[in-house]
Amino acid sequence: MNPVLSGLAANPALPPELVDRLIEIAGPCLAHDLAGRPDLGHAQAVALFARDPDTGVPLAHGGRLTAADVDARERPDTALALLDQGGGSPEWARLFAADPVARHREKLAGCPGLPADVVEKLAADPDPDVVAELALWTTPETAARLAEHPHVRVRRAVAVNEATPPDVLAALVTGRGLPPVSRCPVCDREAIPFTHDPHCPRPDCELPPGASCDGSHESAVHDLVVAALGNPATPTDAVTEFADHPSYLVRLALAARPDLPPQVCARLARDPLPGVRADLAENPAIGEEVMRVLAEDRDPQVRRALALHPRVPLDVLTRLAHTARIGATLVPRVASATSAEIRELVTSPDPAARMLAAQRLDLPSDLRDALARDPDAKVVKSVAPHPGLPEGLLRAMVDRHGARVLARVAANPDASPALLEYLTRQAAPRQKVFRAIARHPSASAEALLACLEDREARSWAAAHQALPPRVIVDLLSDPDPRVSEAAAANPSLPAAVMKGIVDDAEAAPLER
Repeated sequence: MNPVLSGLAANPALPPELVDRLIEIAGPCLAHDLAGRPDLGHAQAVALFARDPDTGVPLAHGGRLTAADVDARERPDTALALLDQGGGSPEWARLFAADPVARHREKLAGCPGLPADVVEKLAADPDPDVVAELALWTTPETAARLAEHPHVRVRRAVAVNEATPPDVLAALVTGRGLPPVSRCPVCDREAIPFTHDPHCPRPDCELPPGASCDGSHESAVHDLVVAALGNPATPTDAVTEFADHPSYLVRLALAARPDLPPQVCARLARDPLPGVRADLAENPAIGEEVMRVLAEDRDPQVRRALALHPRVPLDVLTRLAHTARIGATLVPRVASATSAEIRELVTSPDPAARMLAAQRLDLPSDLRDALARDPDAKVVKSVAPHPGLPEGLLRAMVDRHGARVLARVAANPDASPALLEYLTRQAAPRQKVFRAIARHPSASAEALLACLEDREARSWAAAHQALPPRVIVDLLSDPDPRVSEAAAANPSLPAAVMKGIVDDAEAAPLER
């Protein structure tokens, strides 16, 4: 694919008549790019679909086509995409419910608003993948009925569906009150007993590593239990018995549930696997006692997860800021902090506490400016992107802390063209600075020309509307296809040049 044509196809300033001409000559690559244009009209979409029927699915998903534009027998993929969007015809649904291609029936099963007779037919489909897809999205009544399906794959899909009645989910997770399963993905394919080699050499094998069946469908039933534990509609009293389950995947699913009683939280806080403790650390169900235990955890994954908890005590959060690698993140506890708590953080002698507060973009101006004058470069770096900072303060940050804050100052939405030009002249490693400036809406032509020196920033600069048109035209022939594509997509590309590109494309069919 010619990257210039690809960029031009996405250019928002491309005149409609040139879009029409590109549609007339589009090959598969160009047609795909044109299908993504947000301003594509209905007539243009129909013309593009006629030119390349493979664009039907994205056009249908984008709302560009109607049922009248599609022959369901000729283009089943496009018709199914329309059904998936709630369009299409009920007769299409009946047509696909009887389709010999299982993939079509499976796609239909996931579509909303299916007629009752189609749902009944799909629920009785001989292919368990089709029934499982229906079970994922269906109504409580149909889900309850499919919970008795003989195939584990269907029951697992019922266990995922949040519309499934709680009593049915409880039966699925405990195995009580339902007829035993008789089929699973393992015994569908292999003579049992069978355990799948984790290093299976067969390229066409679809079984997951370690899948096994000795007649009890153990690995598939295990997956069903994990799915049911992850469903918030599964009753709490049906899941608490799994806190000591030997499978870490089961305990992992349990640890994320927001309805855990305190005794289960306390048990999982001592789990031998860090992943389980980390999921528990983010769980809104845990209380302060468990939080303080997890704050001392040796694993950084656990401590970082706790730092993201919306109710972690501020003193705990401040300690975690030293060891949990929070970075430039506005954590939920700081986002919801009161004015008094924010002022306490800003005036703390601990730079880590001040960094936490610096992530708030709604700080009162006095606190924001105080952080901008902070002696600690990490604090200043955190507050540098805040809107409303006076240019004098931004320049002072650069003069005081140099390369450590340049990129963050360049990301400030209120940075003026003059300030951005000033940043390009700083004597320091500037790759991140150039990239931030190249994406900044206020960047001037002078600043963008400097950004072209950086290999990564070059494509961003080529797409910037403030770049001089003559430079944009020169970049169309850049050896880096990312740069030439970005230049062709630049709305400041002269209309005469756009027309010339289309003229050349009409004469070069192999590049489309």
